Amino acid sequence: MVEQAIPSPGKRLRRIMQVMREYHFLSNFYHQKNPDEVCQALEELGPTFIKMGQILSTRSDLVSPEYVKAFRKLQDDVPADDFASVKETFETETGKKISAAFKSFEEKPFASASIGQVHHAELKDGTSVVVKVQHPDVTKLVSTDLALLRRAVELLKYVPTGISVVDPIKIFNELSNSLRKEIDTIQEAKNGIEFYRLNNDHSIIRVPKVYLEYCAPKILVNESMPGKSIKYLANTPLSKKPAKAKEQQEMRHQIAQALVKNFLKQVFVDHYFQADPHPGNILIHEMSQDEQQARKFETTKSYQKQVGYTNFSYQKQEALPPYQVIWIDFGMMGRISPSTADGIAKIVLAINSQDIHEIGQAIIPMCEQTGPLNEQKFYRELGRFLRPYLNTGLADINFTKMLYQIVQLCQSNNLHIHSQVTMLVRAFGILESVIAKLDPSLSMLEVARPFGKQYLKQHFDLRHQLDNSLWNSYRAVRDITRMPGKLNTFFDAISEGNARVNLHYSDQEKLMKWVSRI
Repeated sequence: MVEQAIPSPGKRLRRIMQVMREYHFLSNFYHQKNPDEVCQALEELGPTFIKMGQILSTRSDLVSPEYVKAFRKLQDDVPADDFASVKETFETETGKKISAAFKSFEEKPFASASIGQVHHAELKDGTSVVVKVQHPDVTKLVSTDLALLRRAVELLKYVPTGISVVDPIKIFNELSNSLRKEIDTIQEAKNGIEFYRLNNDHSIIRVPKVYLEYCAPKILVNESMPGKSIKYLANTPLSKKPAKAKEQQEMRHQIAQALVKNFLKQVFVDHYFQADPHPGNILIHEMSQDEQQARKFETTKSYQKQVGYTNFSYQKQEALPPYQVIWIDFGMMGRISPSTADGIAKIVLAINSQDIHEIGQAIIPMCEQTGPLNEQKFYRELGRFLRPYLNTGLADINFTKMLYQIVQLCQSNNLHIHSQVTMLVRAFGILESVIAKLDPSLSMLEVARPFGKQYLKQHFDLRHQLDNSLWNSYRAVRDITRMPGKLNTFFDAISEGNARVNLHYSDQEKLMKWVSRI
């Protein structure tokens, strides 16, 4: 049962400690055990803790895959505030009367969660909007709970918990920052405005417009967007009629392609991406005849802007298909630097090359070194970890588990992956699962590979001069010049007893030809 009233700090702290003791919260979380018990504790402690669990469900770099899975089940449906409370919050925050701002305003919300509730409304000019209104005292509750939780987390240093699996202080700091941003509605509005500017009307992509003049720290007003979650399209069986089924498959393929290319643009061009691209945040809208007619007048203009904005090979179409892909909810966004985008492109190419050393060389710059790094040990462990994945189809990869294991591997080698990188990899994994259901034949990495090559050619002068075959020749020459150093390292490892040689005779003729060429 969600607690609604805000008790005194002393009483609230006693309640927090009581629930934590009952569910062995600190020990379970510290060792990443019994996630269901931790979830029950969060639900009993109310909105702040439920929201923190939901945030952690998006942070595979901070908690184990089992905890991520459990936290995704957390429900934060809460009783809606009455309209008098909503009206008071809106008018206090914006300084505007609801009757003056809106032509109509539905008093009953269509959704209510731990932070706020959302209502359908209509602006004076007839524009349909959704209005998100924060519950009263949410900011005060969150601030009180975070202050008390910090005291509880600090108690861990006095608890004989043994070897830790996670760093609770680090997790608390990350959660605190994320949660404060989550309740900052103005920041979400600014996120939406920037994302709209960068992506709206690019190909079949639509983004709701933010009406900043009606927004406030506890109020968000967005354009209302038509459409259903993409999961409904992915789960709808294909028609039994061959012609219709082919048409449906083509539609799904085009939508999947548009999503992948748009996401790659967000990362490589904008360096600003939707960090939580789950099916609930992606809508599909099949357009009416009137909408299609109006869209034709925008097609040339939007594509001209798109082609002028980037140098990438987005093909201009004669006419857009009669459906749209709509991004919504910009509370969780990722931003990366141009140098990080360069590094991500290198990792994409390295993964496609299946060169463990090259993958490692691309990963290390994405990390902060926290102690001495034994590169031989790191490459050896990375190779053992990655080889099974390199031989697995992308649709069969558990990205949450893989990311957590990569983070753990790096940490054991004194490398801390930057949080924005892990956020991007997680977002990539979520979108990959959406794409796999929509169009199993499409691989995001295959779409990303030519995009990554083109990106690198445009951002590195040497590579800009090389076509694909010349670039491959350059890599071969570069690797040959490194061969003496690699051999020295190899023989040193053998002399020190740190290496083992396994000889296999499959494809012996091919192997001998390769050795002869070297």
